[in-house]
Amino acid sequence: MTSGRRAPDLERRRVAVRGLVQGVGFRPFVFTLAGELGLAGSVTNTGEGVLAEVEGDRAALDAFCRRLAGDAPPLARVDSVEYAPLAATGADGFTIAPSRADGPRTALIPPDVAVCADCLAELADPADRRHRHPFISCTNCGPRHTIVTGLPYDRAQTTMAGFPMCADCAREYGDPADRRFHAQPVSCHACGPRLSLTVPGRPDLAGEDALGEARRLLAGGAILAVKGLGGYHLACDARNADTVALLRRRKQRGDKAFALMARDLATVEALVDLGPVERELLTGPVRPIVLLRRTGPLPPALSAAVPRTPDLGVMLPYTPLHHLLLAAPGPDLLVMTSANLSGEPIVTDDAEALERLAPLVDGRLAHDRPIRIPCEDSVVRVVDGELLPLRRSRGYAPLPLPLPVPVRPALAVGGDLKNCFALARGGYAWLSGHIGDMDDLATLRAFDHAVDHLGAITGVRPELLVADRHPGYRSVRHAERAAAGRPVHRVQHHHAHIAAVMAEHGLDGSRPVLGLAFDGTGYGEDGAVWGGEVLLADYDGFRRLAHLGYVPLPGGDAAVERPYRTALAHLRAAGLAWTPGVPPVDACPPDELRVLDKQLARDLNCVPTSSMGRLFDAVSSLAGICHRSGYEAQAAIELEAAAAEFGPAAGHGAGYAFALHPAASGWIADPGPLLAAVVADLGSGAPAGLVAARFHTAVADLVRAVCAAARERHGTTTVALSGGVFANALLSSACAQGLGEDGFTVLRHRRVPPNDGGLALGQLMVAARSAAAREE
Repeated sequence: MTSGRRAPDLERRRVAVRGLVQGVGFRPFVFTLAGELGLAGSVTNTGEGVLAEVEGDRAALDAFCRRLAGDAPPLARVDSVEYAPLAATGADGFTIAPSRADGPRTALIPPDVAVCADCLAELADPADRRHRHPFISCTNCGPRHTIVTGLPYDRAQTTMAGFPMCADCAREYGDPADRRFHAQPVSCHACGPRLSLTVPGRPDLAGEDALGEARRLLAGGAILAVKGLGGYHLACDARNADTVALLRRRKQRGDKAFALMARDLATVEALVDLGPVERELLTGPVRPIVLLRRTGPLPPALSAAVPRTPDLGVMLPYTPLHHLLLAAPGPDLLVMTSANLSGEPIVTDDAEALERLAPLVDGRLAHDRPIRIPCEDSVVRVVDGELLPLRRSRGYAPLPLPLPVPVRPALAVGGDLKNCFALARGGYAWLSGHIGDMDDLATLRAFDHAVDHLGAITGVRPELLVADRHPGYRSVRHAERAAAGRPVHRVQHHHAHIAAVMAEHGLDGSRPVLGLAFDGTGYGEDGAVWGGEVLLADYDGFRRLAHLGYVPLPGGDAAVERPYRTALAHLRAAGLAWTPGVPPVDACPPDELRVLDKQLARDLNCVPTSSMGRLFDAVSSLAGICHRSGYEAQAAIELEAAAAEFGPAAGHGAGYAFALHPAASGWIADPGPLLAAVVADLGSGAPAGLVAARFHTAVADLVRAVCAAARERHGTTTVALSGGVFANALLSSACAQGLGEDGFTVLRHRRVPPNDGGLALGQLMVAARSAAAREE
C-alpha cells in the first residue's frame, strides 16, 4: 500500500468512535472503508466503543473520519468521532484486532433486532445452507441485548460462546466481503442452536421434526410454550375460541386482551385500520406490539382473544422461528402472550419453564441458546400520527436516552406498577426493559438481576439512589435496603411524571411547565391518593395549582377492583342518591351496599383521592360498562372503547361540565355537576357510548379551562401531559388539539411511556437537580 511513497508523506491517527457501534457491524464497516481509501492500520472494540488506528495520506484520513458517521451501518448511531495524531509506522494492511477489555465500560449495546429481508430470503431458499434455520441472523439483525454477558461485545461475551462455529460459519465470519463478517450470533444447522419439542408422554423431538410437530399441535388446538428472544411466550391459534378460552383460564387472564402475532400485513389489514406510521412500526426493525383500532366487529372466534377493547394488539413475526411457525398451511394468527401467570415476571430459564409452565401448556418448543436477560415485547400505539410507547422493552432497551442536563451516577428504581428502572451518568440514562409489578419475590429477583446486568454493560456505578415517596412501595424499601450508605432521594410521584416529559423533550428546567399528571394512584404530599393533578413544575420542584376534588375511596384496593364502589363513593360525595336502577347501585350486592353506606357515613377505611383514573372507573360503572376490573385500568379501557365506537362527541357535550372552585393554591375541579348530568342522561335512556363520549369531551374541556386560567395567572404557555390516563388515545388527542387551538405548546410522551414505566426518567432528573443544589 505504501509502495512508491516516502514515510514523510504518511500520517497516522488514533480514532475513537463512541455511540451505538458494537453489535451493528461497525468494525467490518471500518475494515471495508479503510480498504476503499487505501489506509493501513487496525480496528478493535473497547469498553468505550470502537478504536481504530489508521495510516495514509491526509486527504484519505480526513475522508475516513468524515465517513465514519456519514456512511455508518443502518443499525449504528455515532455520537462522536475523536482523533489524535500518532507517529507513522509505514505499516501495510488493515486488520480487525482482538477486543480490549481494559478501561471504562461505556459502549452502547444495541437492542434485539427483527430478522432482516436478506436472512428471510435465505430462510426460504431451498438451495441455501441456512434454509429453514430457526436462528438465522447476520450483522444487520438478530439477538443482541438478550445474549450479551459483558463488554466489549464479542462472541465470547455472549450466550453464543457455547456454540463453536463450524468451518463454513467461521469462513463467513472472517470474510470482509460477507454479510456475516464478525456477526457474533452467526450460526447454521451444523453448529446450532437447536430446537427441541417436549410433550408430556411422548418422546422429545429435535430440529425440523420439532418444528413440524409444533405447527401441527397449534393447528389442532394445543397451547405451547415457545422460547423466544427475551423469554417464553404462550402460543395458540387465535381463531380457535375454545383454545383461547382455555388459555385464559389457565393463565388467570380474566378479560384482558391477548397480544396477537399475524403471519403478514394482509392478515392484519382484514381486521384493523392501518396508517403509514403503523405499517412502519409493524414491519420495521423493532416490531413491537402495536395497538390498532378495529375496523368493525371481530369474527366471533377472535372475540375470545380480545374481548371488549377498542384495539387489537398486533405484531408481525420478528424472529425466523416465528416466521416458520406462522407459514402456510397452518394458523395465520397466533395468540402470543408472555409465558407467566398474571403479575409474575416472564419465564426465561429452561428448567424453570418445565416447572412453572407445565400447568399452562400442552407442550414446550424450546432451544438451547441461553437468555441472559428477560425482555418483554414492547407495546406502542399511534396517536395523531406519532408514536406513544406504552411498554418500552424489546427493540428499544437498552438504548440510552440523552439527558438535557448531566447527572451524577444514579439508579432510579421507578414505581411498583409496570416497573422500569433507570441507570444514568453524565448526559445519558439507560432505562431497563419492562420488569413488571413489584408484588412478589420473583419480580424483586428479576429486578436485581436486571440492575446487575445493565450496570455491567453500562459501567454505571450509582452514587445515588432515587425512589418514590410512597412509604409502602416495595421499590422504595428495596432501594433503602440496597443503599449501603449511599443517599436515597425521594421524588413525589406526579412530579416525576412531569419531569419525565420535560426530559424526553430536552427541556433544561430553566422554565416551568404546566404539568397535567392524570393517573390512578400516586402518594400525595398530604398523605392522600393523588391522580388528577395540575402542577406548575420544573426539575427543582412544583406547585399544585389544581386538582380533582377529594372523594373517599372505600376499602382502597377493593374499590379499584370493584369500580361500582368508586362510583357509589362519587355519587355520595356529589350529593346524589343511590337510587335503584342506577347501574352501580344495582351492581353492588345488597349486603355490601349496606356496609358501604355505613363505611362512607363514618369515614372508615376511606382514603381521600383526587385520582382521575378512579373517576374514569366511576363513570364506566355509572354507564353500566364495567363494574368489576379483572386487570389494571379495565374499566377505563372499556369506557374509551365505548366512546370510540359511539364516534366523535362534538355537539354531544352539553350539560357535562366540572365546576371549578377557587382554593388557596389555585382551583379544585368538582365532578359533581358532571355526575348529575350522567345520572340524568341514564334516566332518559341515553346509550353508554354517548355517556362515554360526553365524559371524554368534558375532561378535555376541563383541561383547557384550567390551563387557560393558569396561563393568565402564571404566564406559562407549555403544557406537559403525563400519567397512565394519557395512554387513552381519545383523551390525549382531544386535549392536545384543544390546547393547541388555545395557543399552548403541548408536550406528550414519545420515548417513554406516560404510565409508571416512564417514572424512573423523571425521578433521575429531579434527584439530579436536588443533589446539585445540595452540593452547591
